[in-house]
Amino acid sequence: MIIKYLIYARKSTDVEDKQVRSIEDQLSELREFARREGLKVVGKLIEKQSAKKPGRPIFNDMIKRIEHEGSMGILAWHPDRLARNSVDGGRIIYLVDIGKIAAMRFPTFWFEPTPQGKFMLNIAFGQSKYYVDSLAENTRRGLVHKAQRGEYPGLAPIGYVNNPATKLVAVDPKRAKVVVEVFERYAEGDLRLEDAVNLFTERGIVSSGKKPFHQDRVRFILANPFYCGLFKYAKELYEGKHQPLISKALFDRVQDVMRDRGNRRHKIRNDPLPFCGLLKCSTCGMGITGEKKIKHQKNSNVHHYIYHRCTKKSKEMECPE
Repeated sequence: MIIKYLIYARKSTDVEDKQVRSIEDQLSELREFARREGLKVVGKLIEKQSAKKPGRPIFNDMIKRIEHEGSMGILAWHPDRLARNSVDGGRIIYLVDIGKIAAMRFPTFWFEPTPQGKFMLNIAFGQSKYYVDSLAENTRRGLVHKAQRGEYPGLAPIGYVNNPATKLVAVDPKRAKVVVEVFERYAEGDLRLEDAVNLFTERGIVSSGKKPFHQDRVRFILANPFYCGLFKYAKELYEGKHQPLISKALFDRVQDVMRDRGNRRHKIRNDPLPFCGLLKCSTCGMGITGEKKIKHQKNSNVHHYIYHRCTKKSKEMECPE
């Protein structure tokens, strides 16, 4: 029986210089391998997405086609092109177990649908997952060390820019002046959040979608310690090497104003009505509540009434009152 093969080529991102093997390199080598080995190729699948998590649409379509047609083969440059997570790796090995995948060929890896071959394939998938996990852990560790050195490991906030040459955060002179003005005026009580939104918009500082900031965005700016020389990363507070735009005293005054404005007491909407909590329904024994009603007469007179009724909260009977 001649096995029909599907070529599957994948890379994690669209950035060419970050890939060990580009799509074209993989396809060129796979075509030559198929020609040399006399393999019958019936389809070519290309995907530009990471395999560290399940959910790749083209990969899933390939698996569905194999499940439907059965007895097909997969041709890929290496097993790590197919899976870097345990779910997708397990799906492939299971399809080999039940015979849906009749063969798998790799120019850089040996595989046969035997117990030894499946064992080696499982090891290859495990190594791919270990590589992804180790890379993520090393990246997190590197970012924490960068934060400990006082270097902000993220996108610079409004008023600063990321310097690609030094890998550090530098002051954006134009926007920094507006940010400082917002902090100073807000600390003096001369500015509300909606006023700050308008000020940013008037000075040409808007969102990436060319829309005015939301008030929550302005609130986040005012609560960000980055502007006084500190920054938070991984729930820890660090002292940064970047140039502060405001003093710690000014930042603290702004926090006090925000706290005072947020703690203003509002009038209780549901004032207790007369007799509530004192009267009980004679039928079911539940409490009596009151409702305010307003009656408008044709002669323009307005009358306010309070009607009392049973709350009907009994679980034992349905009160008819």
